This record gives sequence, C-alpha cells and structure tokens, in this order.
Amino acid sequence: MGAAPKHRDGIVRAAVTLFRKRGYAATGVNDILAASGAPKGSFYHYFPQGKEQLGEEAVRRASETVISTLRQLSGEVKGSAAVVRAYGRLLGDWMEQSAFSDGCPITTTLLETTPQSPRLSAAGKSAFHGWRGELEALLGADGIAPPHRAGLASLVVSAWEGALIQARVEGHRGPLDDASDYLADLIEHHRSGS
Repeated sequence: MGAAPKHRDGIVRAAVTLFRKRGYAATGVNDILAASGAPKGSFYHYFPQGKEQLGEEAVRRASETVISTLRQLSGEVKGSAAVVRAYGRLLGDWMEQSAFSDGCPITTTLLETTPQSPRLSAAGKSAFHGWRGELEALLGADGIAPPHRAGLASLVVSAWEGALIQARVEGHRGPLDDASDYLADLIEHHRSGS
C-alpha cells in the first residue's frame, strides 16, 4: 500500500518552511521528514529523484502561493498600486511574525542551486515568469501601456526580493514598506501618464 497523499503535501510544506528559514543546502531530508511527521518511505515514494525533486516542487508551491495572494488582493483592493502596497505590507507582517528569521524560499533555494541544477533553475524561471505575468496583467488592467508593463513588473519582483533580504538583515520591515510605497507611487505615475 502506498503512502497516504497527506504526507506529500506535508513534506512539501515542511520543505518550503525550512528552505525559507535555513536555506536549501542546510536543510536535510531528515529535517524535512521530522518537521512534516512523514515516514521516510513517503519521501522516496513521492520524490524518487530525491531532494532536488522536492526543491523543484517547493519552488513551484511557493510561487503558486505568491500568485494566489496577488489575485486575492486584487479582489480586495482597487488597482495595481494598491495591490503592490498591500502585498508589501503582508510581506512585512510575515517577516515580523518570524522575528525576521524567514526569507523567500524561492530566492534562498535558487541562490544556492543555480545554475548547477537545471531542474531548479527551470522551476525558478517559471516562478519569476509567473509573478511577472500576474503583475503585468494587473498593470494592464490599470491601463498602463504595454511597453512599460514588463519593466515595471520585473522591477516590482526585484525590489521585493531585495527588500526581503534587507529586512531580514536589518531586523525591521522598513525596507519592505519603503520599496512597496515607492513602487506604488511609480505605478501611479505611469497610470497618470505623467
């Protein structure tokens, strides 16, 4: 009899959490299994290609969470600038709740594994592409001209990633709030056509 499906999800969630806190290289399979409560056989049943396969799934899962959150916020606030501000506040709240011990599981994992791992590199490219695509759609819905959408979306992702690192190092949310506010102002500037 195969491992229960619940173990797969628990393993992935534990990996996302541990990669965010410790990084990919410093997190072992046994750490992930202990955090998830899954038996060792479950890991190899669901991830026969090992930790790298799990890392790929963790990057995908974290990316899906970002996209889902952006979509949820777009239904709660009006306009792409407001979504950027709201998401930045969520990131700041999350960092405060972790006492600034967390980071971005995607960035942490990718910095340690690319370009050596084509599998993880591809998952990272897909993740960042998905985030930028979601942001470009929000910007387009606000009437931002096509030539500016891609650049603005890329800038937002880059600024958030950099602000997460600064917030963790500095131990306060200021970099996230500042980056999100300035990005939102820039988006408003493009909306007004100034």
